[in-house]
Amino acid sequence: MNSTEKNYIFGIHAIIEAIQAGKTIDKLFIQKGLHNDSFAELWKLVRLRRINYKHVPIEKINRLTRKNHQGVFAFISPIEFHKIEDLIPQIFERGETPLILVLDRVTDVRNFGAIARTAECAGAHTILIPEQNSAAINADAVKTSSGALHKIPICRTWNMKLSLQFIKDSGIQIISCTEKTHNDVYDADFSSPTAIILGSEEDGISSEFLKMSNKKVKIPINGKISSLNVSVAAGIIIYEAVRQRSL
Repeated sequence: MNSTEKNYIFGIHAIIEAIQAGKTIDKLFIQKGLHNDSFAELWKLVRLRRINYKHVPIEKINRLTRKNHQGVFAFISPIEFHKIEDLIPQIFERGETPLILVLDRVTDVRNFGAIARTAECAGAHTILIPEQNSAAINADAVKTSSGALHKIPICRTWNMKLSLQFIKDSGIQIISCTEKTHNDVYDADFSSPTAIILGSEEDGISSEFLKMSNKKVKIPINGKISSLNVSVAAGIIIYEAVRQRSL
């Protein structure tokens, strides 16, 4: 990792100061079993600010830095995050028809960056991601997105189920892109307010989110390989929505 990028910080007091200074912590790694008075202060801030954290073996942190990390290492996000509950009313107030992208456990940084680039080019309003099990938003993600992550609002949520319910309650249909359906993507109506869910390449979309969907659609596969890369699938379905809305 190139330290000149300044996208990480380590040490209990340094991370406390960063949080208090208003820095957005993307991911925080905490050594398993860490307990002391200094850490108690940091832990209080982590819980209060609902910072995304993960308990890891000390070896994990040692691989990130050889300096005195005191059992904690944080990645600082290059972007500010938004709340979906604030953004949706603003979209409607502007008289626009929401087009939202929801990523369920898409963890590959380059895929995420490519999806963000496509979504921004297509004029999507936002991308919603979970706090846990999501790609790190770092310098690589920003580079892959060609700067799109600085332009399209990214929303993060601690509870994706509640956020999806809020989307539905706001009058926005949820369309899941999945192989577990016979419905073709080109037969769906994207002209009304829409949130499109895309899942991880390993497991697809979570079953509970599929159940919440108003419609499930698939992209036709005519070759011998059974699925597309998630960023390619995102491009196809987003631009089908764009095509329909331009008619």
